[in-house]
Amino acid sequence: MRLRELQEKNVINMKNCKCLGNVVDLDIDEKDGCIRALILPGPGHFFGIFCREYELFIKWCDVVKIGPEIILVDVDEKEATHKL
Repeated sequence: MRLRELQEKNVINMKNCKCLGNVVDLDIDEKDGCIRALILPGPGHFFGIFCREYELFIKWCDVVKIGPEIILVDVDEKEATHKL
């Protein structure tokens, strides 16, 4: 699967059935090349796109299933939040 295909899928949190958005980047381990986390943008303040305060780093081990249209994750959003 290519990064572009991951970016087109909605990420859904199984804990609260909330749509977290779409993948914008990956965190990859430089030593072994394995994916450590999916990176999603936090909500924007100005028209929903500008002034983001944080990003969501969803650990690869928290990804439950990658389907044809969605990515299911089981994550605590507070733990996944990283301030910019």
